[in-house]
Amino acid sequence: MTDTLLPNGMKNSRGDSNYFRKGCNPFAQTGRSKLQNKRASLNQQIIKEMRMRAGAENLLKATSNNKVKEMVLLELSYVNANLQLLMGQLEGLNSSVEVYQNTHETANIPLIALGLKETKEINFSTPFKDFILEHYSEDGNSFEDEIADLMDLRQACRTPSRSEAGVELFAKYYSHLPLMESRFFAPNRQTGIFFTWYDSFTGVPVCQQNLSLEKASILFNMAALYSQIGTRSDRQTIVGLEEAISSFQKAAGVLNHLKETFTHTPSYDMSPAMLSMLIRMMLAQAQECLFEKTALPGIPNQFYSLMKMAQEASKVSETYDQVHQSMIQTPVKDNVPLFWSTMSQVKTNHYRSMAHYFVASALLDHQLGPNDDEDKQEKTLSQVYDRLPEGRCPLDILKKKDERERIGKAHIRRAILGHEEALRIYGLCHHLNKLEILEDILKASHQRSLKKHSENDEEEFTDYTEAPDIISKTEHKAEMEVPATTKVKVSDFFQRLGPLSVFSAKQRWTAPRTIRLRPEDRDLGFTLKGESPVQVVSLDPLCPAAADGLKEGDYIVAVGDTDCKWSGVSDVMRLLKDVNEEGIDIQVVSMMDSNPPMPTKSATFCGNLPKTYSMICLAYDDDDKNPKSRKVTKKSSFLSWGLKNKLKSASTLSLPTADHASTQPWNKPYPTFPSSSSYNNDSVLY
Repeated sequence: MTDTLLPNGMKNSRGDSNYFRKGCNPFAQTGRSKLQNKRASLNQQIIKEMRMRAGAENLLKATSNNKVKEMVLLELSYVNANLQLLMGQLEGLNSSVEVYQNTHETANIPLIALGLKETKEINFSTPFKDFILEHYSEDGNSFEDEIADLMDLRQACRTPSRSEAGVELFAKYYSHLPLMESRFFAPNRQTGIFFTWYDSFTGVPVCQQNLSLEKASILFNMAALYSQIGTRSDRQTIVGLEEAISSFQKAAGVLNHLKETFTHTPSYDMSPAMLSMLIRMMLAQAQECLFEKTALPGIPNQFYSLMKMAQEASKVSETYDQVHQSMIQTPVKDNVPLFWSTMSQVKTNHYRSMAHYFVASALLDHQLGPNDDEDKQEKTLSQVYDRLPEGRCPLDILKKKDERERIGKAHIRRAILGHEEALRIYGLCHHLNKLEILEDILKASHQRSLKKHSENDEEEFTDYTEAPDIISKTEHKAEMEVPATTKVKVSDFFQRLGPLSVFSAKQRWTAPRTIRLRPEDRDLGFTLKGESPVQVVSLDPLCPAAADGLKEGDYIVAVGDTDCKWSGVSDVMRLLKDVNEEGIDIQVVSMMDSNPPMPTKSATFCGNLPKTYSMICLAYDDDDKNPKSRKVTKKSSFLSWGLKNKLKSASTLSLPTADHASTQPWNKPYPTFPSSSSYNNDSVLY
């Protein structure tokens, strides 16, 4: 299941062999690559069926022939049945959590990872070359290497390695998108490039001509990759658990950033309701890993330790209950896999039962002795309960043996009922039935509670007191974490076009004009300002350059054969100061004043699926206006002005395990979950 990396020793035009990032080989027969290939195949089949359905519906509206209508309705029934079948297969892929788990994981409850969104390959070559020629008046063929680099980077993002290198790959491409948008996506015209991404839950394609969908989908895949890193971590070690916690928190942070930044993305999986649910799920899994980290060294079989772990387990149960509640709300419930909803229910009941088991163990196994701190135990017990049964107080429960046993047995009964409910829900989902590890852990926990009940039920007991709820509390709450790699500093592929502040798709200029400069008494007749590119100001209307067509406000883009788009005043001055009487040719461009009309709406295609969450995204920014020309007072000659201007940069308990082959004793702190075969050590639990 290890990702295979493509060797890449290619160098870009700058000789940087590290530029090209490695993606996992899509042809490598890994579990994850097979899953993504199946997802891509299903997406194509779903598109085909939806097109057939759209055609049949149009024919049904257009025809008045009853025979034709009957045939079309029959065909529609077949198409809809096929669509339901394909959607079910896609849900099955989303339920395939085993391929994302650690290969050596045998003792922990599986976690859920997000699958990557699929996309179509895009050829930027022709549109970008045409735009460079038309808009920038340069030969687009000279930028073939830069365009190829960009396409290679995007292609690698389709198959990232499941590591920090894969996240960095997404961050690199995501950081290039604003630069690409500024260079080639004008607010008043379309480039003809369609970005197509498939919904990760429904397989429905969404297509747009602006970059909003591209940016949002890259962020979604970055969060999905973090979730896959988290599920692959080795949760039998502290280091692995810390990696899992950090990964799930970062996944939640990226999803929250996506939710706040791209509010109208026309895709089910990136709707606000779905993103809110996914954020809760990532944080719940982080909280579960925090609980496992606390329990990994072993849980001391002491009153205070057991009470603390009871509240920690109750916190995990509470977070999963919130996840389940968000999953059953409309419209999320129509698209979220049943497996996910069932898993959240199972974990809600499992960890709640675990909390009751810990409290029962603390009350039944530890009596208040003469050397114990009575006030401290009373305070601890009062903080565990929101309310106690009428007529009882914490001190009475601690001091009176009968009361202590009565409440303890009530907790163990609730633990047994909760574990039985978790097993019942587990049996209802056929996807969950494939997870033998989960079933083993649930059965081991149930057997452990039954054993505790039998040990303390020596005589007939008829007072069935209801055990109070346990207040959830944690010392380490899972929080969203926005990774620093969400956006990184990158070099513009197309920097040869000039500074982005001037040479962008928003600005319009004349084609480059050639001006012959001939100095008169060492005076060229104008002064320069700006850093790069330099701009002509204070032009003498009677100088030869003005007669040759030079205007105030022109930008100098070349002096002789030297490109000056990135040259400052000092550099240009150095090129011009030794001009002889024959003069020198310069190339200039003039800014064109224009007020672009409102852009046309970006084409959005959502697959013609009913109740599609869709909103048109406009590629328009109210702040994008052409710069106004500024009046400049007459200054000294070019040479005298330019010289003044330079450029400026013990006994323990362990959690239940499904590893029945393990021979380690219960009091050894390594295992995380209890084995159903090891319950005979009185000094340890779980």
